[in-house]
Amino acid sequence: MNSAVFPIPALREAPRRVQLGLLAPGRMRVTRRGLQVMLGLLWLLDGCLQLQPFMLRASFANELIAPAGNGQPRLVAVPVHWAAHLIAAHPVALDAPFATAQLLLGVGILIPRTVRLALAASLPWVLGVWFFGEGLSGLASGHASVLSGAPGAVLLYGVLALAAWPRDGHSDIAPARWLPIAWAALWIGAAFLQLLPQNNNGSAVHDALLSNGSPSWLSGPVSSLAGWVGTHGTLVLVVLVAVEVSIGLAALDRRTSPAGVGAGLVLAVAFWVFAQNFGGLYTGQATDPNTAPLLVLIAVALAHGRVDAQDEPGLIPRPPRR
Repeated sequence: MNSAVFPIPALREAPRRVQLGLLAPGRMRVTRRGLQVMLGLLWLLDGCLQLQPFMLRASFANELIAPAGNGQPRLVAVPVHWAAHLIAAHPVALDAPFATAQLLLGVGILIPRTVRLALAASLPWVLGVWFFGEGLSGLASGHASVLSGAPGAVLLYGVLALAAWPRDGHSDIAPARWLPIAWAALWIGAAFLQLLPQNNNGSAVHDALLSNGSPSWLSGPVSSLAGWVGTHGTLVLVVLVAVEVSIGLAALDRRTSPAGVGAGLVLAVAFWVFAQNFGGLYTGQATDPNTAPLLVLIAVALAHGRVDAQDEPGLIPRPPRR
């Protein structure tokens, strides 16, 4: 091929990139824009959930927010209980702006012209909700577990916002290169949480499976699984911790990453079904889908978003000056 056919260096490389599968027809490739769209839809979902009748009553603050501060250090418990008291006193006046803010974040992220501003605005919102609304997802209590939703769905919204941040004004490139490190930290952190004194026994895993309830059609299998876990607690704990560590470490090497990401995706779905009660989306009291769907989204981004370093820029480079 001569330069008349492929006058631009990036285009001359196109056949090689097709051979590598980077531009292969039918190959799904997750870009930062893809993550932005999914994140925008999740924020819209959260905004709609925040408009459920339960959220417009004092019971939202008393039954969902206040318990997040129970058993926590005073540094966390006092602000959470203060926020719960304030919202309980003015549920409609405060909940409506909360829902509106989340809907605006979702719309802003979906619109390309406003995506950078909306992603930036979502970061302080994430930290505020994670601290005042979720009490750091219980991480300071010593009882937090990935089974029940640690480190918190809203915190993962922040991780995805950073991974989807436009680079040099463009979003048609792979997610941030550090995403495998974040994945490893999440799963190795999950193993660490499971080894804390309050969690490192079969009873803790048993209780985590039953703590969020389950729909009637699934309550029997969940109860049976919880009973089996309670009987084989030590074995379950060792296997669970080993699998979580392996999932995290596997993501750090390209050769083992597919297996680790696939295992993490399957385990996240299992957690969502058997321990997180589908995020409680059907109960009328859910504020988000819980962490498992966010872990699945990160897994998909890792499985289909990687490209070689020289192929990452989204624009075709300018031809060299003569």
